[in-house]
Amino acid sequence: MLTHNNTHGQPRASRRWLFLLAALLTLFSTSTFAVTGELDLTSSVAGFFAVAIFVLAYSLVMAEEKIHMRKSKPVLVAAGIIWGLIGWVYVQNGMSDASEYAFRMTLLEFTELMLFLLVAMTYINAMEERRVFDALRSWMLRKGFNYRTLFWLTGGLAFILSPIADNLTTALLMCAVITKVAEGDKRFINLACINIVVAANAGGAFSPFGDITTLMVWQAGIIQFQEFFTLFLPSLVNFLIPALVMSLFIKDQKPASVYEEVLLKRGARRIIGLFLLTILTAVICYTVLHLPPVLGMMTGLGYLQFFGFYLRKSLPRSLERKRERYSRCGDNKKLEQLGSVVPFDVFNRVARAEWDTLLFFYGVVMCVGGLGFMGYLGLMSEALYANWDATWANIVLGVVSAVVDNIPVMFAVLTMQPEMSHGHWLLITLTAGVGGSLLSIGSAAGVAVMGQARGSYTFMGHLRWTPVILLGYIASIAVHLWLNAESFTVY
Repeated sequence: MLTHNNTHGQPRASRRWLFLLAALLTLFSTSTFAVTGELDLTSSVAGFFAVAIFVLAYSLVMAEEKIHMRKSKPVLVAAGIIWGLIGWVYVQNGMSDASEYAFRMTLLEFTELMLFLLVAMTYINAMEERRVFDALRSWMLRKGFNYRTLFWLTGGLAFILSPIADNLTTALLMCAVITKVAEGDKRFINLACINIVVAANAGGAFSPFGDITTLMVWQAGIIQFQEFFTLFLPSLVNFLIPALVMSLFIKDQKPASVYEEVLLKRGARRIIGLFLLTILTAVICYTVLHLPPVLGMMTGLGYLQFFGFYLRKSLPRSLERKRERYSRCGDNKKLEQLGSVVPFDVFNRVARAEWDTLLFFYGVVMCVGGLGFMGYLGLMSEALYANWDATWANIVLGVVSAVVDNIPVMFAVLTMQPEMSHGHWLLITLTAGVGGSLLSIGSAAGVAVMGQARGSYTFMGHLRWTPVILLGYIASIAVHLWLNAESFTVY
């Protein structure tokens, strides 16, 4: 028997069980900014079945490395089943318009985020194709730095680049440098990779472009673009404390120098400039025009398409000039390379976007959008933010993100929309961003680097340094609570 939302008449034991279920769901949930439906399905058979399906699906996601099944598959199926259950229940109650509207609104929120991410991924792939990242790696290899300098350089660059190029891309780039320079030295590679993951996650926490979770908070309108930079010092502390401790255990020796010459492809620097212009356009759309930032990003994709058209049209003339120059110099090697030049194609860059991640994102958003519509996130909000202090709730959720991806955690909080101060919203943005560094499986950057440095950077190798990383996590929270104390007032 379905009733309208009212939990006050339930027996105390039943309510206690529901609160336990809500707390448990925190470990697995995510959602867009969907509203709670008119029917309370939290104590119905359909509701219990939906939760069981999602827990099963997310268990398969967490076992991706062992079972070798892409993480998007189970959540896509789970999303279909959960919304199918909702649709069936609402049709039975003559309220199909309500469920249809909720689904469309949930899908709209996902679409905005997906298009934003797709443009960012396309630019990163375009810069990779133009060999921007290869050139940066080559420069570091040629310099012949010792291990300690290399440790700080790769960690520092990960912290600086991740706010622009996102934490995953940055971590993979720095990891490629480490594994090539220190090939065979597993101990150093493990330490350097831990440092890179921590630095990339910390750097991504103070920029809307550094991580999917910060992007979600920005697009939700909770934190303005410039306000993210108040998290710079807490993020820097989160990176520096573990790095200082780990650097004491690095041998003062020099690896064998590796020479690698990489030439940027034509248009590489201009594509970097167009990416920065695209970011500026997105910020202006949001802050000045009060339009969704995805408008600026899609306009930026148009910039890249126009430039790609120019590169293709001007390629024959450019090749001819280079042939004449190399012929005069007698550089046969470069003449041979000109024969393998492939015209730049924007749509090839779009096709190389991480579609498994985007589809996983869709599945997770729709799954918990459905669970939120059923009423479970309302229970979670009461269990966490009504019974706990918001500061402790946000700190605990940051630790939870080390076990479960931070995307689900942040989506759940955004959907619950608990009443808390601006300082607390900044706190959950910080903890969800850097909490994943506590374990190697706690962030996309950590999982990706484990795959790239397989055998050298491992779960247990990272776990041995978790206490030091936890010290940085606590210190970063303390710095935020002290530095931004005035923002914790609720007006």
